[in-house]
Amino acid sequence: MNFTSGKQLLDICSEKNISISQAMFLRETTYLEQDSVEVTQKMERAYDIMKQSIHRALNEDLIGMGGMIGGESKHLDALRKSGKNICGTLISKAITYAVGVLEVNASMGLIVAAPTAGSSGVLPGVLCAMQEEYTLEDAVIIQALYTAAAVGYLITRNATTAGAEGGCQAEVGSASAMAAAAITQLMGGTPSQCLDAASFALINILGLVCDPVGGLVEIPCQNRNAMGASNALVSAEIALSGIQSVVPVDEAIEVMYRVGRSLPVQLRETSQGGTAVAPSACHACKTKWKKQI
Repeated sequence: MNFTSGKQLLDICSEKNISISQAMFLRETTYLEQDSVEVTQKMERAYDIMKQSIHRALNEDLIGMGGMIGGESKHLDALRKSGKNICGTLISKAITYAVGVLEVNASMGLIVAAPTAGSSGVLPGVLCAMQEEYTLEDAVIIQALYTAAAVGYLITRNATTAGAEGGCQAEVGSASAMAAAAITQLMGGTPSQCLDAASFALINILGLVCDPVGGLVEIPCQNRNAMGASNALVSAEIALSGIQSVVPVDEAIEVMYRVGRSLPVQLRETSQGGTAVAPSACHACKTKWKKQI
């Protein structure tokens, strides 16, 4: 059993009366002929690494290779615990955890590229926050990860998740779409609602450039992961309310790809435009690098 588009995926879910996570699991075990136990163990391992990266950021003193980030997740965690946070507990946790994973990535720690290293904080951020706030078992989160994987597969199959090819919309945007679909399933959403949430998330971040300061996945990547996590929650809530996306996910993916290819090369991970060339950013980059050396 295989699918290469969101429409085909929804048809399978409808015909077999199964969820997107079940359809993705069947694809891995039947079409790709992988052992079901091994597939499950790999996904469990992936989620375990996600949780470990969050825990490490909150309990260790980490500094990125460029010296520009490190400790931000602790500041956010302290703000929430003080009761002075503006966002509710769920969003505050999600952005804190997303920011933390980027600290681990920047310090050369172990993360899960979901779908990329530069967007690796979004999915663990929202899933771990959801698990804590709704007291969900790991097995339930694992199922949601299959849904996220299905969306990620559709994007990589029909577009791109590379910032160098499609800008940050292809990285954080894709991660946000994956997370939105996963959240929607966790909250009892239908397959159609899951893909609507993914479409909303992609469109919301459409056109986002990739402009890493110093060519490193630190600034503004870290904050954009927090934004991607928030966007995923917003998109899921909109879909769960029954609001349907006018643009199907297949079209949203195609649009994202076209927009990404239309971005000037300076805004596609070359560090030749955007935030990367802001005078203060360039100065901070040189100063931090000197301290690291």
